[in-house]
Amino acid sequence: MKVLIFGCGRTGSTLALELVRRGHEVTLIEQNPSALIRLGENHGCNVVLGSGLEEDTLERAGIREADVFFAATRGDNSNLMAAQVARFRFQVPRICIKCADPLRAEAYRRLGYVCITPSLLTAGLMRDWLLGEPSQPIDAYNVLPDALKI
Repeated sequence: MKVLIFGCGRTGSTLALELVRRGHEVTLIEQNPSALIRLGENHGCNVVLGSGLEEDTLERAGIREADVFFAATRGDNSNLMAAQVARFRFQVPRICIKCADPLRAEAYRRLGYVCITPSLLTAGLMRDWLLGEPSQPIDAYNVLPDALKI
């Protein structure tokens, strides 16, 4: 599978390394060259320096051939904007957004995006660990708690 990841932070770099290890072709888009240190030596990823919000950078990264696009920067707004470009301009078939804000993630899901909210995922896994319950599928954790719903 051809995978494009916008953001080489902790999430993007770990995802990239895991997918390369499983034989996928991974291209990372990152603005900050020093962030690439997270990949280590001989990582096997393609790297494009630039912004995943810019069409020319996405083109250089091979977005037209991408099977999946991950928006994994620390900026929720940047991730949504990049996901919209990937969907509407380049028709990438599968898109996943990392979204820190549970309220925004809920809104993005309503727009049809797959969103992963690290705080919801972590809290749910911690709860299940504490209660001795088995881990659940990701969608069970990726739900806005009733107390936060508007």
